[in-house]
Formats: sequence, C-alpha cells, structure tokens
Amino acid sequence: MRVAVVGSGPAGFYAAGALLSADPPVEVDMIERLPTPWGLVRLGVAPDHPKLKTVSRAFERIADQPGFRFLGNVEVGRDIHHADLVRRYDAVIYAVGAQTDRRLGIPGEDLPGSWAATELVAWYNGHPDFQQLDFDLSVERAVVIGNGNVALDVARMLALTEEELAPTDATDASIAAIASSPLREIVVVGRRGPAQAAFTTPELQEMGELAGADVLVDSADLDGAEPHGTNAERNVAVLHELAAREPEGKRRRVVFRFFRSPVAILGEERVEGIELVRNELDANERAVPTDDRETLSCGLVFRSVGYHGVELPGVVFDSGSGTIPNEGGRVEPGVYCAGWIKRGPTGVIGTNKKDAAETVQLLLEDAAAGRLEPKPEATAAAVDALLAERGVRVVEYDGWTAIDEVERAAGERAGRPRVKLCSWDELLAAAERIASGAG
Repeated sequence: MRVAVVGSGPAGFYAAGALLSADPPVEVDMIERLPTPWGLVRLGVAPDHPKLKTVSRAFERIADQPGFRFLGNVEVGRDIHHADLVRRYDAVIYAVGAQTDRRLGIPGEDLPGSWAATELVAWYNGHPDFQQLDFDLSVERAVVIGNGNVALDVARMLALTEEELAPTDATDASIAAIASSPLREIVVVGRRGPAQAAFTTPELQEMGELAGADVLVDSADLDGAEPHGTNAERNVAVLHELAAREPEGKRRRVVFRFFRSPVAILGEERVEGIELVRNELDANERAVPTDDRETLSCGLVFRSVGYHGVELPGVVFDSGSGTIPNEGGRVEPGVYCAGWIKRGPTGVIGTNKKDAAETVQLLLEDAAAGRLEPKPEATAAAVDALLAERGVRVVEYDGWTAIDEVERAAGERAGRPRVKLCSWDELLAAAERIASGAG
C-alpha cells in the first residue's frame, strides 16, 4: 500500500512513522511545499530553544526507514492536486498544520507596523517566504497581543541582547535588527487574568532570566487570582515573584498587562498607538469589557491570538474552525488528516504523536476492511512521471541532507547550531548540488 502524507511537520512525520512500522509496512511519500522538512520545528520553535529542536532526530530516523520518500518543493494545489493524489495513492493524509493567524478584527489592524506574530517568527527563523518583510524595529515601544507561548517567544526574542542571540540559528538579518533597535519597552497584553494565561511555566520563568531586560508585573493584577490546575498555579507563583522584583535599569523592559483587550490600532500612515479596554471576568471567566479605556503610544503591534488553518483546493474545509472536517482523523475512506488541520492549533509537539497514531489506525482499519478502492496507478513511477511532466523541481531527501550539511558547516565555523539558507534560490541551489553530483 502506498500513502501520501502532505506536510512534513511533527504530525506528518509521526504519521509516516506509524505507517512504516505497520504490518505489513506501508510505503510513504511525504509531500512538502518547502525544500526543507520538519515544519514548525525548523521554522516555528524559537531560535534560543535548541533543545526543542532535537525532536528532529526522531524524524531523521523515520526518514531512514525503507519505503520512505521525501518530495520537497512540491505544492499541493499548484504542482499536484487533490484529485491527482487520490488517483495515484491508496490513501492520503493531510498534515498541513495551521498556516495563518487569527485576526483581531479591530480598526487599524492593517496599518504598517501591525503584524501577525507568525510573520515575525517566520522571519527570524529563516522561512524563505518571509525574508522580504520589512520589520521596522526603530521604535521605542512594541505591543504583543496574546498570552500564549508564541506571544512570549516574540516578546523574549525582541528583548534578547546580541550576546544572547549570537549563538542561535536566528537569521543574521534578524539578529542585527533586534540588537540595534532602540526598543525600550515590550508590552504583553492579555484579555483575561494571570490565572487564565495559556503560556507554560518554563516559558514564563525564562522571562525573568533575560540578561538585558527587566520584567514588570503589576501586583494589583494578581490580587484575587484563582488558578485552576497546576500550570496556572505555577504561572501565578512566577508572576508574584516577578512582581516583587526591583527593576535593575536594564536596557529594555517587558511589561505584562492583564485584563486588557485592544479595541483599535491608532495612526495615520503607520502604527502610532493602541487603544485598550479594561476587562472584568464574568462567572464563566469570560472577559467582559468595562468603560475604562486607555491609549498606549507604540510603533509596533504583534497579534498572537492563535493560528488558523488554510483551505486546500479540492479538500473539504470548515472555515470557522480552520480545520478539515473529520471523525478521529478520517475525512472519508482514503482521505485522512492529522495534527492542527485535524484538531485545531492546540497541544505541544508531542501531542501530534498520539494524534497521528489515531489517524493511521483508522486508515489501516479501512484498508483491512476493504474500504480503500484498488488504485492501479498507485506507483512511485506514476507520481514521478506526473511531476516531471509538470516541470516540478523536486527536492528529494538527499537534497535536504545537502542543505542541512551546508547550514551545519556554516554554523560550525560561527559557533552556532546552523546558519540557515533563507532564500528559495539558495535552498534549491544547495539541494541541486547533490542531484547534479557536485557533492
């Protein structure tokens, strides 16, 4: 049996792993629009969190198994279509994640200087689609809207010193821009209280360890906080400890503001400020706006209020939830989904392992019950012929390995894990060196 797994992030690799270890094993073609695998492990995890990236070793072991092929630089909906996949594979698993961000839906959201946090994350992580973005960091105050780990990543990255950034795999351009920015204050705004914040405690603790930034928490925001669950209790304890600290007069400061929601981003030609409304929590811990408003001057706003899935041509989609409608990962016999496009943007990297296993179990049950129609065209040769006919420059796994070697070698010379190739041209040139036998 041959299965296409579309997407090469954690959900895709865990699905591939489960298929390859099935009895009998299944052949897997992993289809990825970028020339590089690993999804958010490469392009979403913060550069100063190298330990989180070590999960890629498990993905490398999966890729080494017989029956696995990586088809990079192949975009579903452009180079190959859903109808092509269902004709040339016994089954298809979509593991494409949630590729865009949720919007605030307030006036001024599209002013220059108002960004999705996901755009900044992709920029400093070297995503080739985001290197042309012009983040003007020549401002004194930035506001980050959201109380999840991505909001903390953005605030922390903007607060890091050049010495803290230098040993990471952040792009050279982003390190230079952050280090030279006149940024004095980063304000992290949450619509509810500290007990409802979604960040994990280790991420919050890191904020208190910044070499070049003081962290300020208003102790009044902590009064009466009633945390439910261990993570919330630990978060509130860390925030109490941060609130009790005396500022040391460091170059930058990170200010936490709870019980606030943005109602408008202000400015004529670009972002000049943000209007916030103070909230109170109702009996169900929902944020209810009061009449108390304030305006904060700022030059940058980053919204970090969640990811959202993107529709794939020809595949059913629920635009409200940003997911492919499914039951346990089964869309219909022969078509499946896993990861964020299946369940929405929740959980950590490891959550995708159980999620993908559930999907693969249903696929194997459908195969055993004869619910998958026989596909005489389900051959590697048929897929390769179609892509060749359409002139697609496929990056296979040894092409990615060549990219990896170039980046690691550059990193070794600079005392960093890797120096990423950030443009499509650089990535494809490095991948094709191996294809052409240039070594």
